[in-house]
Amino acid sequence: MMALVPSNNNNNNSCNANREKIRNEYRTMKTFVIRKEQDNQSDTNNLTQMLVRTDHHKKRDNALNMFNTNTSSTLSFNQLNTNDSHQQAQDETTFEQVYQFEQHRDGIPMTSTCQRQTEGMPIISIAASFNNRNRQIIHDNFDIQLPLIETNQSRPITKNSIPKRTTEPLGILPLKRQHNPINSTISLTSEDAKQSLLYFSECDTSSKTAQITFEPSTPKTNDSSMRIRTYNNESTSSIHRRELLNKSSQSISHNPTIDSPKLPSNRIKKGNLSRPLPTPELMSDNKNVYHLVIQDGVTKDQTEIFLQYRQFYCFIWGSIVKIFRLLEKLMYNYFVPIALINGEKVAELAQFIEIERKPTLEELLSTIINRDEVEKLIKQPGRRFLGKSGKERAAIIIQSCWRGFHIRRVCKYLKKRRWAAHVIASAWLKHSKLSKIRQQLKLTHHRQLEFFQKQQNELRQNWAQLSSHRRTIVHVPSLGLTESIRKTLTNLPLKENYQIGRLCELEDPNIDVIYVSPMPVNDELLQYYNRLISLRALVEQGSEQPIPSTSNNVNERFVIVVPEALHRFSGHNMCLATLLKYSPKALKQIKTLIKDRSAYLVTGVSHIDDLYISEYLDIPMYGCEPEVSYLYSTKSGSKRIFKSSNVPMPFGEYDIYNQKRLLESLAHLILEHLDVQRWIFKIDDHFDGQGIAYCDIAIHLPCYKDILKEAEKFADKWSNSSVQKNSYKKILSELSDVLDKHTIYVNKTQFNSWQTYLKVFLSEGGIIEAYPPSNSITSITLCLSIEPNGHYSLICSGDQLHAESQFSCWGLSFPQSSVDANELNNYCSLIVQQCKQRNIYGYVDIDFVAFIDKKTNQQKVWVIDLCIGYSEHISLYRVMQYTTTGQFNPLTHSFMIKIKEIKQRLRNWQNGAPEYTIIQKNRYAIWSSKLYHKNLSNIHYSIFFQMCRSHGVGFDIREKQGSIFTLFECDHHDHIGMITISDTLQNTLSNFACYLNTIYQEITPADMQEQSNFMLAVNDIENILGVTQENASNISSNDTTS
Repeated sequence: MMALVPSNNNNNNSCNANREKIRNEYRTMKTFVIRKEQDNQSDTNNLTQMLVRTDHHKKRDNALNMFNTNTSSTLSFNQLNTNDSHQQAQDETTFEQVYQFEQHRDGIPMTSTCQRQTEGMPIISIAASFNNRNRQIIHDNFDIQLPLIETNQSRPITKNSIPKRTTEPLGILPLKRQHNPINSTISLTSEDAKQSLLYFSECDTSSKTAQITFEPSTPKTNDSSMRIRTYNNESTSSIHRRELLNKSSQSISHNPTIDSPKLPSNRIKKGNLSRPLPTPELMSDNKNVYHLVIQDGVTKDQTEIFLQYRQFYCFIWGSIVKIFRLLEKLMYNYFVPIALINGEKVAELAQFIEIERKPTLEELLSTIINRDEVEKLIKQPGRRFLGKSGKERAAIIIQSCWRGFHIRRVCKYLKKRRWAAHVIASAWLKHSKLSKIRQQLKLTHHRQLEFFQKQQNELRQNWAQLSSHRRTIVHVPSLGLTESIRKTLTNLPLKENYQIGRLCELEDPNIDVIYVSPMPVNDELLQYYNRLISLRALVEQGSEQPIPSTSNNVNERFVIVVPEALHRFSGHNMCLATLLKYSPKALKQIKTLIKDRSAYLVTGVSHIDDLYISEYLDIPMYGCEPEVSYLYSTKSGSKRIFKSSNVPMPFGEYDIYNQKRLLESLAHLILEHLDVQRWIFKIDDHFDGQGIAYCDIAIHLPCYKDILKEAEKFADKWSNSSVQKNSYKKILSELSDVLDKHTIYVNKTQFNSWQTYLKVFLSEGGIIEAYPPSNSITSITLCLSIEPNGHYSLICSGDQLHAESQFSCWGLSFPQSSVDANELNNYCSLIVQQCKQRNIYGYVDIDFVAFIDKKTNQQKVWVIDLCIGYSEHISLYRVMQYTTTGQFNPLTHSFMIKIKEIKQRLRNWQNGAPEYTIIQKNRYAIWSSKLYHKNLSNIHYSIFFQMCRSHGVGFDIREKQGSIFTLFECDHHDHIGMITISDTLQNTLSNFACYLNTIYQEITPADMQEQSNFMLAVNDIENILGVTQENASNISSNDTTS
């Protein structure tokens, strides 16, 4: 690597002495040349001019010596041979003058040292001013044989010389310039100038407009590994001669002796000097090839090609040294005997590898010429242990592997313990936080229960006064079902909005209603209910003329509140009570509306969040405690009440939580009731018949016929358990397989196998119930209200319609006409007594089933279900009662209305206004909230009502019969409710079916697939019509025969 070292001439006296020495030498050369070449007068003149020019530029050369008095020395690549590689410094003046003499002889303008430096030419100083090299160069180039002149000059002998650096450390290249220092401009400081690092870059000092710059220009070449020269507007031959001479000087500096001055290889022919210089583009393509050698892990750095390579890449030599050190280490570690290195690839790698990152093994191998042999040795197992330090290296590897294994094992153990500690700590923190939260929730719930009980006691004491005075009902139609059930339900807000008929509670002038809507309400929906509520006044008047509004307008007595949190928890399917709890604006609005007024809260299916709403609004709740409501609304809970009431109920078992009891109980029931052919399974906590499954045992049980024969054989002894033992074992062995293969599920989307159903059945509990052994079965629903003071009232009753499933109620035929009213009232009275003992108050629905017993040919009634909460049937009944101004008689289960009829005139001569008589008539109704048609969402409500009026579907105010619709939603509105009222049950059924069929034909396109339940309802109603006509004909025939 070429390095600049400070010169030993530190004062001007030594410079003057050198100048005198040069003049003496050239005077001697002049005398010798005159003697030798008498006829070469031009050479003599040239030497004379050179002496004159030397004196002329004395001052400028003194200035240049401040920067260019350095000597050239080489630093050995291997640090072990550093002391043997230093060369003796030589003065450059002699060589410079010879070069100027050559230029002047050929007619080329001479350039000084400073000028050549500005042109980017390298300057190499030679310490000895007159030695064998100079003699040989003059002899080869100028054919001049210099005499051997010995000048003995005394040199001062320094005592106690210490080999020591005489300058400060050179400046450190900045990090951003270390990537490629050739193509970067480096700003130099004054400290660098003191250390002789400044040089002139591309300036012509002989020109008047010359400028001295301290930053080298950026080379304009694409190959940064090529040696870069500066080309000026001089003749190409002059530049070419300078380069050739420069190369000769470099070879001289590396070769201390010349073997033979007469060898033709050491001579430079004059004809070659005039050869034109190739263009820079062509020069950049002619790269020098440097094949370097690393033998036994040591670079051969004293070869001629290595020294040329080092001088060629002197500007990036520091980076190249690092690459070679890595290659040496690699070859030494893997005991590679010899490796041939591509110098150009090393230079390229040195330029593009950052200092912060070491080159990879692949990058190092790419610089090796004999890569295949070297890579084969490197990849040979155990190769790195064959060298001099192989044993030590093997010991280090063994120790490091063992230590790594030991540390990893210890670390793994510690990590496992740390993980265990983290899990324990996290579990403990979670447990403690949950305990605190549970404790807080428990205290909150306890406080809410105390408030509820306190309000219930006050409501019970003040109910008589409250029910007869002005009051406000806050109705929250929430279905407070469990989370598992709510997740399986679709359109939960729609099912909650079936109770919108609560707005028609305004029949009592002392009642104001605040209805919390589970769905958004638009102006169209609000306008419809305003007109529906205004219809009451027209019905009472008996005319279709509108009544002028008064201050006591009924439309001002109801308010619809929409919670702001309806769409915030859309993915959780929360009930309305929970949404209202998280709607502070709606709660605040309700509290403002009921301020200083008597009010109470009414909910659908009670939920624990109802207690929070009641406490926040500071009003009592018309109903029972949520936990009590949930307990006795289950199938098993209702069975307990029915059993305590001593009312007839189906054969069966309840509170079943394991499979063994399920099979054993069913086997006993089959043996005890062989006439029951179908058995029903009901999950305790399910809604609207979705948890029901059934199996036809008489058809699918293989041993059923044999058991019937045995029962006939033993007759009266069949009830003995010893007689039934063998049959019991047979049934028990076959029952599991029969249930697995032949059970039918009502909710087929949730349950598709017996194992799936059984898992839910056993986890939540359930009951086994006998299906009525009859072909004609009627389901009946009675809606009651148990007041806080203990009194109860029957609100309505009706026969169920089953359009979609025989276990799900689709609608009601009001009032019921299947069972004697007194019998049902007695059952209701017994059940209410048990409900009051269990603190069950509020609205209650009781389901009955009536059928004809085949043995006795008598009608039987079973109580099958109990639902606690405000239902859709009560809501639709309120709409019918409000629009017809009729009253339901709970004793006879009949609905009567009052109609004005014109009194017949006794004499024709009587004049004046006609007289009216008020008569009472029966009215029957069919209602349902579950009408669904997909195409309804494409029809605007106003167009739908116009279509209905054009087909005679409407309500007659004078006759108080016809059809009324209930609207639930404003966005899709593909669900509607419908009430059809008529004077007889058959007319009501036929009108309802006719209206449904008409609407279906109008809104159903020809190519539309079946996506409605209209026709299912029509088919069920036609079946009921057939049964009623048959019953009517039977009754008439019996009367005729009697």
